[in-house]
Amino acid sequence: MDPAMLLFLPGLICDARTFAPQLAAFPGARALDGYGSADSLQAMARAVLTEADRHGADALDLFGHSMGGRVALEIVRQAPGRVRRLALVSTGVHPVGRGEAAKRHALRDLGREQGFPALVDAWLPPMLAPANRADPTLYDPLRAMCIAQGQARFEQDIAALLGRPEAVGLLPSIACPVLVMTGALDGWAPPEQHRDIAAAIRQAMLVIVPDAGHMLPLEAPAAVNEAIAGWLSHPEQ
Repeated sequence: MDPAMLLFLPGLICDARTFAPQLAAFPGARALDGYGSADSLQAMARAVLTEADRHGADALDLFGHSMGGRVALEIVRQAPGRVRRLALVSTGVHPVGRGEAAKRHALRDLGREQGFPALVDAWLPPMLAPANRADPTLYDPLRAMCIAQGQARFEQDIAALLGRPEAVGLLPSIACPVLVMTGALDGWAPPEQHRDIAAAIRQAMLVIVPDAGHMLPLEAPAAVNEAIAGWLSHPEQ
């Protein structure tokens, strides 16, 4: 089997469908549908490494979107020698903020009390640029994907996010080529946050995509694919 793999890691209540345009553009790439029953970033990272082992991949080009970016950083922590390139996309490295747990638990409780579609309908619209929320060809499949993940997956994911380890101190140690990217209209993981991440990494390429929100791989597939091509062409160290 190929000893190297381009691997896409999804975010909160997302699966491989997030990366459909990228999987079409980069033959041989793979995307995870989730992290099994893992409810910590550490366990999610181990699940990714197990999947890579299953496919015989020794070296990884990791593209982590949203929570997937935090999972990718945990893989760097656990197995730095296996990460050939790293993409941190629409993500963050900050610790749990004041009020964050209460907001996530309020969404959890909404799903428990009114059903999971109600949770998705409260959570998903702000994740897209305003113009894209009104595009049914984009929004409706995204909504269906998120609903398909279910309440239990949401609760596992928020447990992982609320229990996340410190990540800022890891950034200066990353020696591989790193793509740092977000949408200009991402209110959840904004451009300034990504500028700070890129500034802390020695070999970071920063890309801010105009007119796109948090669901960047689907909102701006051409721009994302162009950035990936440039990232993959960067010589590995």
